[in-house]
Amino acid sequence: MTILYPVAVNAEQALSRPAGRAARESDARRRAGQDVAFTTDPAGPAFPTREAALAAYAERLEPSEPEDRFCQLVEQVVAEAGRPPQPVEPTYEDGRRWPKPAARPQTVWRLTVSYWRIPTPERPLEAPQARKARRSKQLLEPDTLRAIARTPLRPVKPQQPLDIGLFETRPPEAPHIVMPDE
Repeated sequence: MTILYPVAVNAEQALSRPAGRAARESDARRRAGQDVAFTTDPAGPAFPTREAALAAYAERLEPSEPEDRFCQLVEQVVAEAGRPPQPVEPTYEDGRRWPKPAARPQTVWRLTVSYWRIPTPERPLEAPQARKARRSKQLLEPDTLRAIARTPLRPVKPQQPLDIGLFETRPPEAPHIVMPDE
């Protein structure tokens, strides 16, 4: 089962009239005629309940073909007056670290679309990763170099979690157990 993601400028265009469909970045780049970036953006209005969103987007969320599964519903917290909710200080009272929430924050349900985004002047692609740009043989524009310098370092792949600590070992007769090594 290969999902064919739309190639479009924004999420609304990805739903209505994409420039094509592609499973891989190289195919999407060929269809767009330029570099593309894989992204997931919200589309359409927000709904107060999951049932209302399911009723509105039933054909998008349960398509008949497996390659059309590029949409999903997500729950988002409604920001009050354009600000995100304030962080809560831990209390460490009665054996509990976090206090009981005063009230559940208001949430809405949105449709998110995963697609290959074509850059526009209003929303250009991010600067390439410094390691990847350094290894490429082409000369970089000064604006690209400045953008690379301003962006934080990004890993090539996610860091794998440590399975054992420095002073721990796995016995050969039970490798599923981690025990301290003294």
